[in-house]
Amino acid sequence: MVRAFDIAGVSGFRFKASDHRCLPSVPSTSLRAGFCMRYSVFCLLSSVFLCLCPAGCIKPKEESVWEKVKVGDLADGSKIPQAGSLKTINVEVHVIEIPADNIGDMDNIRKKLRIRPLKLKNYQAFSANSFLVRFGQSDMWNEVRSMLIAADGQKVAKVSLMFSGDPNDPNDQQTLAITGLSKTQTVFYTAADGSRQGANVGPGILGLRIKGDKVPDRKGICEITAYPVFSLPTKIAITQLEAQMKRREFPFTSAALGLKMSPGDFVFLAPKEYVSDQTSLGGLFFSNVRGRIFFNAAKRKPHERKPAVRVFLLACTRIDD
Repeated sequence: MVRAFDIAGVSGFRFKASDHRCLPSVPSTSLRAGFCMRYSVFCLLSSVFLCLCPAGCIKPKEESVWEKVKVGDLADGSKIPQAGSLKTINVEVHVIEIPADNIGDMDNIRKKLRIRPLKLKNYQAFSANSFLVRFGQSDMWNEVRSMLIAADGQKVAKVSLMFSGDPNDPNDQQTLAITGLSKTQTVFYTAADGSRQGANVGPGILGLRIKGDKVPDRKGICEITAYPVFSLPTKIAITQLEAQMKRREFPFTSAALGLKMSPGDFVFLAPKEYVSDQTSLGGLFFSNVRGRIFFNAAKRKPHERKPAVRVFLLACTRIDD
């Protein structure tokens, strides 16, 4: 900057023709012309010095880069969540199928685990729908898995789910598809009041809906709710159509379960008995009547297709407070 300014301001300086006329004239005029020239150069150099000197120029106030940033710029126009709403809940669901004729082995697992702290809407209705549930912790996980393997269990799926933990967000829930309904049919179930009822549903999906909520003022603990639900197979972005699809859902809340969980806790969900009837809630949810090919190399059993039952292990793997 200094060199460029000198070249533009000093080297480019030239006399006018009128200045040349007064040089050979009277000495006083020559003195005045020389004085004018020296004075002009002095003023020019003085102005350069004052601009380069820190004390002579007004220095702009330095601002921290963060003082120029707005929250809207960082958030890209979206709402910044509060620290308390950043908590996430991670859940894994393991789906295992075992031969239906080995369902008696599930009774051994039931005895190893416990009911508390499970909460059911109605225990009699839950059991009447052929649902069985127990609670376990990390010290029992490997033993339960070994018992399922001994019952010729085969893992069908492993699904990882994550929830924000906001109890006021109705969309903070996920549905694990269990079986499809290709046409409209009546699904019979036992309601919470003990009555036998039928729900006309289909075509669509029968699934397990899971919701994870944070527990206020409790770190490392979440509230898990799960229940069977019929829902339509696709999600539509149009609000009005999505609302219509929601109205066509049918939650089987008499088979709902809930509990508080910490990382390492798990839920064992299985049928109380094998039900081949595909018009009943228990039969649709747990039974694979078409069967699966089972084999057990350790027992040297040949490959064989057998009717199967589904067993679910729902484990809390992580909570970010």
